[in-house]
Amino acid sequence: MASVPDSGPAAPPPPPVWSAQAAGQAQVTYGGFWIRLVAYIIDAIVLSVVVGVIAAIMGVNLFNPEHPEAAYDPTLNLISLVISWLYFALMESSERGATLGKMAVGLRVVSSSGQRLSFLNATGRYFAKLLSALILCIGFLMIAFTDRKRGLHDMIAGTLVVKYP
Repeated sequence: MASVPDSGPAAPPPPPVWSAQAAGQAQVTYGGFWIRLVAYIIDAIVLSVVVGVIAAIMGVNLFNPEHPEAAYDPTLNLISLVISWLYFALMESSERGATLGKMAVGLRVVSSSGQRLSFLNATGRYFAKLLSALILCIGFLMIAFTDRKRGLHDMIAGTLVVKYP
């Protein structure tokens, strides 16, 4: 009796195709503002848990209403920045080309030519997000209004966020 491979919900997503436009596909679907926001919220939850565990290990109580200044530990802030940078840069330059949040909603980050991101390119994209945030988040709002759904950080880094089938 031949077994049929399981294609149910437990099956992993298809392997990445490092092209913004696959051979049999007529049109690329870009990740828009709202789906990218959902992906970012998922990533923020994951990172918050990791940083919370590290804060607890360091003895920093982030939820002490009597001493709120304890949450502003410069060492913890630096560690948080490094963890966030490595999370986004390593995940987006990985074989999957996506963070956990992007994988959950079916998105992938590719270069403008549809290729896999290098770690350096993903690092540039991460730090360009700081600029997108500094200008009153207008760099993120641009995603809703540009033709290929690119934010300022995507334009600076030369990247696209595409939806995979």
